[in-house]
Amino acid sequence: MKKILKGSLLAALSLTLFAACSSNSASSKEEDNGKLNVVVTNSILADMTETIGQDRINLHSIVPVGKNPHEYEPLPEDIQTTSRADVIFYNGINLETGGNAWFTKLVENADKEKDKDYFAASDGVEVIYLEGQNEAGKEDPHAWLNLENGIIYAQNIEKQLSAKDPDNKEFYEKNLNEYVEKLSALDTEAKEKFAAIPEDNKMIVTSEGCFKYFSKVYDIPSEYIWEINTEEEGTPDQIKQLVRNLRESNVPALFVESSVNEKPIQTVSQDTDIPIYSKVFTDSVAEKGEDGDSYYAMMKWNLDKIAEGLSQ
Repeated sequence: MKKILKGSLLAALSLTLFAACSSNSASSKEEDNGKLNVVVTNSILADMTETIGQDRINLHSIVPVGKNPHEYEPLPEDIQTTSRADVIFYNGINLETGGNAWFTKLVENADKEKDKDYFAASDGVEVIYLEGQNEAGKEDPHAWLNLENGIIYAQNIEKQLSAKDPDNKEFYEKNLNEYVEKLSALDTEAKEKFAAIPEDNKMIVTSEGCFKYFSKVYDIPSEYIWEINTEEEGTPDQIKQLVRNLRESNVPALFVESSVNEKPIQTVSQDTDIPIYSKVFTDSVAEKGEDGDSYYAMMKWNLDKIAEGLSQ
């Protein structure tokens, strides 16, 4: 994976932009017609926040759709908007704060305080760690791939929007309740589908090992080529190990994430004669107008396609 912006350059750029915008920050809400200025770190959080806040907030999402949120290079617009934000949501669990810690640098340079100005949407989630690890810095960040956790994210977002903007509290609560009902119904439907799949077929095989939270809630083991996108990706040894494991299984289908290079999983498919059934969404929603262009839509796509592929 390519190296990202060095801290010193980010700090210098941040300080320049912060100085330029700080004099205007006090009047920012007036300039924005009194709406709450909200910044989120990625497209999944953006969709959740937009669903709850709708037209009562000004929303800026930092990591573009389809890009890797594990490591990112903030743009001048991101730095300036973060400096004047009323509330900021990030995933946490070592996602934006791991690797090159781009988010940590961003909020420090914007003079923002944790649990006052910026909040982890994952607060309250039962964390799963990387294989063989159980320490800070080794958390698996992909908690949103479990719909039960997605509901926790939405509840945390509503809580902070209502705290920062109490005049619209009832509006945010109403939207949250409708959203939770919709996500809960999808979760129940998924559990019924996966319970009906033959045990020998139950295994999710992807490039990155990001389906641990998904596996736990839907009782389906997962296999993968590499564990997380901040490590080596698709080495010959990793591919050989997965091929050996799959040759001893009855797995009917493989899956490939929309945000990764398809070649490694294609090699696995060729070496095992197991077809790639579908793409799945992990770190980002799809572009507007495409399948999977919201958190609900990406999860429904994943749940439907994985159930279909494993039911063959």
